[in-house]
Amino acid sequence: MASELEAPAKEVPPAADPNVPATHPSKQTVDPWNVAGEVGEDGKVKAIDYNKLVEEFGTKLIDKEILERFERVTGHKPHRFLRRQIVFSERDLGVILDRYEKGEPFFLYTGRGPSSDSMHIGHTQIFDFCKWLQDVFDVPLVIMLTDDEKFLFSEKRTVEEVIGYSRDNCRDIISIGFDPNKTFIFSDYEFMGGAFYKNVTRFAKLVTYNQAKATFGFDESSNIGKIHFTSIQGATAFATTFPHIFGDDEKKVASIPCLIPCAIDQDPYFRLTRDCAARLKYAKPSLIHSRFLDALQGPGSKMSASIDSSAIFMKDTPKQIKDKINKYAFSGGQVSAEEQREKGGNPDIDVSYQYLQFFLENDEELAKIGQDYREGKLLTGELKAICIKHLQEYVAAFQERRSKATDETVKLFMSVRPLKWGGNPRAQRIVPVVEGTSAQPEGQAGEGKLTKNQLKKIEKEKQIAAKKAAKAAEKEAAKASS
Repeated sequence: MASELEAPAKEVPPAADPNVPATHPSKQTVDPWNVAGEVGEDGKVKAIDYNKLVEEFGTKLIDKEILERFERVTGHKPHRFLRRQIVFSERDLGVILDRYEKGEPFFLYTGRGPSSDSMHIGHTQIFDFCKWLQDVFDVPLVIMLTDDEKFLFSEKRTVEEVIGYSRDNCRDIISIGFDPNKTFIFSDYEFMGGAFYKNVTRFAKLVTYNQAKATFGFDESSNIGKIHFTSIQGATAFATTFPHIFGDDEKKVASIPCLIPCAIDQDPYFRLTRDCAARLKYAKPSLIHSRFLDALQGPGSKMSASIDSSAIFMKDTPKQIKDKINKYAFSGGQVSAEEQREKGGNPDIDVSYQYLQFFLENDEELAKIGQDYREGKLLTGELKAICIKHLQEYVAAFQERRSKATDETVKLFMSVRPLKWGGNPRAQRIVPVVEGTSAQPEGQAGEGKLTKNQLKKIEKEKQIAAKKAAKAAEKEAAKASS
């Protein structure tokens, strides 16, 4: 799934049909710039082994226990991405649930590397999930448009080109349906400076060339901008980067963490960020990782914005969607209808079925489609037709919303301004009980609950922070206009 704070992929053809022998055996590669499945001794490309990535990266699988806790704490059934292990791995998700339960602040952070004038369905999935998280938690969301990164990592793109893509992609992102009251979208080129740049330099000072080289594979021929970009992406995970949202009291704001929904290939950036956060005495970012939406060509690959035949783009017409699925979508079925009815197909490697895992909400319906395909009751053409219908509806609804996203709407989302959010309406904000005392009913004196005076004090502090944030926003706006 891209839009995942995605570094630019190399512009090479998508992974080949996994049943067609490749040239040489190779291990799977998953890093911020390359995603490719293992090529076996038989020359066939294998699907990405996500369990192996969890072991290699040192993350934790999202298990039944944490999903049950998520539902218990939020009152919401886990998103289908969580139920189906599309979002499968995490770092300190429990910390975020702790804070939500107590009514303590945190924010969401994700991003998009604007490499083309239109996002594809792989990009939009992480934003759909972010919107759901934002609605569930009722917290602020910052979305980073890494136009500087796309310039630094490309030999061909100009600064003007990537800035133009930022505006187009911002309109795409807005069309997901985010609430402007609690969403801030920014271009690195436009927002860099002030508190943001302070954190960038703080971060940069802690990372040596050897660390960057070991983490990302840079070498002596890598331009210094690539190496420095690590500090830009990392600094966005700190609440102190956004005084217009959280206030300018760095000591208080430094303890506010973020939750970063991203694809697993972005984890190296934030492993380094978590290390630097600890050294800066900032809250460590928590992460929740997704797997990739396969390219049309099948397992062991992901969609590429630079290769039209690998992806369904959000600007594609219904006919283009139909033609791409019918022509390019790798099938797990047999070579003939008769053989399919006799032997059945394999939905685990079938691209149309894999896409339905992302787009079809009803678990029972999805399971039935998969079972019918395995048993030969459903032919490849029929499965593709189901997939086409859902993709056409999804893209058409998106295009309708996008047609209403004006230049003024883009300006609003990208303006430096205070945000408004509610947090957990059921939070009890319990103070730890001191040994030898008992908790008192809320509003009464005692160690167990907050008193009326304490609640008034908290409310007053919120009002003061909001006023400071408003003043900071006015100053930033004045700087921008001068």
